[in-house]
Amino acid sequence: MKHIIYISLIALVLFSCGNNKIQSVEDIIASNDLEQIRQKKTDLDTEQQALVEQLKQLSSKIKELDPQEKIPLITTFTAKESVFTHYVELQGNVDTKKNLVIYPEYSGIMINVFVIEGQKVSKGQTLAKIDDGGLSQQVAQLQIQADLAKTTFERQKRLWDQNIGSEIQFLQAKSTYEAQQKAVSQLQQQVARTVVRAPFSGTIDDVITEQGSVVAPGQTQLFRIVNLDKMYIETDVPENYITNVTEGKIVEVEFPVLGTSMQAKVRQAGSFINPANRTFKVEVTIPNKDKNIKPNLTAKLKINDYTNEKAILIPLSIISENAKGEQYVYAITDKSNNKAIAKRSIITTGKTQGDYIEVLSGLSNNDEIIQEGARSVKDGQDVKILDLEINESTKA
Repeated sequence: MKHIIYISLIALVLFSCGNNKIQSVEDIIASNDLEQIRQKKTDLDTEQQALVEQLKQLSSKIKELDPQEKIPLITTFTAKESVFTHYVELQGNVDTKKNLVIYPEYSGIMINVFVIEGQKVSKGQTLAKIDDGGLSQQVAQLQIQADLAKTTFERQKRLWDQNIGSEIQFLQAKSTYEAQQKAVSQLQQQVARTVVRAPFSGTIDDVITEQGSVVAPGQTQLFRIVNLDKMYIETDVPENYITNVTEGKIVEVEFPVLGTSMQAKVRQAGSFINPANRTFKVEVTIPNKDKNIKPNLTAKLKINDYTNEKAILIPLSIISENAKGEQYVYAITDKSNNKAIAKRSIITTGKTQGDYIEVLSGLSNNDEIIQEGARSVKDGQDVKILDLEINESTKA
């Protein structure tokens, strides 16, 4: 009906223009009369506006008289129970407990460097030697005195065991021997500080100070040694997840730079909440067999904090809210062929994941929910289902 009216109006305009040959657009353009051309354009604009207004009036009346025009078109989907796994999405940095800058324990000239950058070293291996400034000779001298004190003590002890000599002589010999031993041991410890050793097995990542440089304890950086075997990711978790993000939780780890992902577990969940940002620390252990993961590499974490084995999920886009702040969606009832009645259902929601949200109450398994057109229907209104095949359950 609507199309017939449109065609009749257009035909009427064309017929009128066709009969008025004197005022045809072609003739007016051919005349090159500017005033006449402008006048014709003004007339046509007026006619066009009048036609548009008439068409609007006709369409409005058609909707008023035709019951089919009042029924909104919708699509639906069937709510199905499914497993819903919620993740806390965070960002963290890769770190290792064995990433250390080595400082000297003795002042002096570094006379020897025994390693180069990229070299693998084992725990206790000598990395460099610092000039001891004559301590070695002092140790040798003290050792001679200690040996003499030892011999004197052993002889005095044999005599004392045979009840020969005085007790004071025995005690003096023993005291002298022990004092010399401690003096040698103390000086040997100082000499040992002139040798720089690897605190753990790893790779020399950087030789910071070259051979021949003067070094000082706690001031001069010598080497950086890194071990990539035991890596972990550290991140801050908001305090409201403190009961859900615990030791042993599964974590999905993604490294955007490497284009790889892996599954790991929470190794440690902190017991202290930072008052500045209300978060607690979490460490996630990650394997690094290929040694591709480096310290300070950025990682995206998805920590499983909640799982519902029988959850109903719906799109966020179909949820509305009334004046009381209650959330609701529209289901359908009394379905017959492609006709049904919209029914408002007040719902309570839980956690979200992407574009979907968990429904805790208000909907049941196999309820048919309005999707497209959900915001244009009213409670108890007749609706027309556009496509009966769109009845698939949502996916998490």
